Amino acid sequence: MDRFEEIQTFISIVKAGSFSLAAERMNIAKSAVSRRLAELESRLGIQLLTRTTRRMNLTESGRHYFKRCQAILADLEETEHTLTTGDIALNGSIRIAAPMSFGLSHLSPVINQFLKQNSQLAIELVLDDRTVNFMDEEVDLAIRIGKLVDSRLVGRKLSSSHLVICASPEYLKTFGEPQQPSDLDQHTGFSYSYDRPTDWTFDNIKIPIRMRYQLRANNGVMLLNAAIDGLGIILTPKFIAAKAIQQGLLKPILTRYQLSKAGIYVVYQQQHHLPQRIKVLISYLVDQFKNLSL
Repeated sequence: MDRFEEIQTFISIVKAGSFSLAAERMNIAKSAVSRRLAELESRLGIQLLTRTTRRMNLTESGRHYFKRCQAILADLEETEHTLTTGDIALNGSIRIAAPMSFGLSHLSPVINQFLKQNSQLAIELVLDDRTVNFMDEEVDLAIRIGKLVDSRLVGRKLSSSHLVICASPEYLKTFGEPQQPSDLDQHTGFSYSYDRPTDWTFDNIKIPIRMRYQLRANNGVMLLNAAIDGLGIILTPKFIAAKAIQQGLLKPILTRYQLSKAGIYVVYQQQHHLPQRIKVLISYLVDQFKNLSL
């Protein structure tokens, strides 16, 4: 059996969700589809799919193999298209994960412009503040804010995220404005679900902060709205709070102290051959964000 034919059959099964539909789309017998998958699994020595009378699921090895096969076929299609037509336009698809607030405010406009320049390319944005698993969620690129801890990923820095501490004028009028970091212990604040530091950094010195956290959420804009409504003091990236500060809805406090800042990176898995469409997008992102102050 031709190896390429086996791979195409496997991908068709996964995309179709059933052997019958895959056979129909490939215009071959269902028995041929089953035989090709069995021969592929036998050659690899692993099970790619678990099958019952009602359901079909990828195994962990199957998910990894499916992801890699899709990338290989997309690269092959891109190469053949370039060779046969002389057209160097990018095609295929890219799946990107990014934090919700950053994705909406800064990433999406850049992606929109990139797509205007590359009309044959398809991009899927997964906006979620949690750190996604590249393997499980079949992500090609991700935007990460903060320290990179996964050594299996390669990171290119886009910019830096400056932090700001602020509260609504209403809150400060009622409860007073902190004059030094230790004053924060007497105030109410907010807890971000995916990052709950007990120490805040002022002038490069970590200081334990013991505010009462009345509200916890997994999204920065949700917490920002609570601060605007006068519920407490918020430590947040400046790119989230900038508009509210400009409109006078929030007032920065403790401004004589220098707060820490976090790097903003585009990250991807280490691999021998990075598809051209991903290389071009990474370079585009680096170029677009390099002069932005966030």
